[in-house]
Amino acid sequence: MAIMHATDESFSTETSEGVVLVDFWAPWCGPCKMIAPVLEELDAELGEKAKIVKVDVDDNQETASKFGIMSIPTLVVLKNGELVDKTVGFQPKEALAELVNKHL
Repeated sequence: MAIMHATDESFSTETSEGVVLVDFWAPWCGPCKMIAPVLEELDAELGEKAKIVKVDVDDNQETASKFGIMSIPTLVVLKNGELVDKTVGFQPKEALAELVNKHL
């Protein structure tokens, strides 16, 4: 499954079903750029089990403020649209996989 890019308008549709890892990021954020290839690898490993959605906080401030995003990257795990987990800052793939897998 490809990584989706959600907007304020599409966010609830993209995250309403199943387990979704949401990456709140911005193009100017160094650690966000470092985590991008990690998310690509994780997406390939997760396959259909979970979905990864990226939200650019500069362009989608409504969604970012709804989740109280203060620093980026912030990654949240949603299950059927409900917040079940959250981590802030760069994380290695193993840590992100564990974060997602415990909610599958």
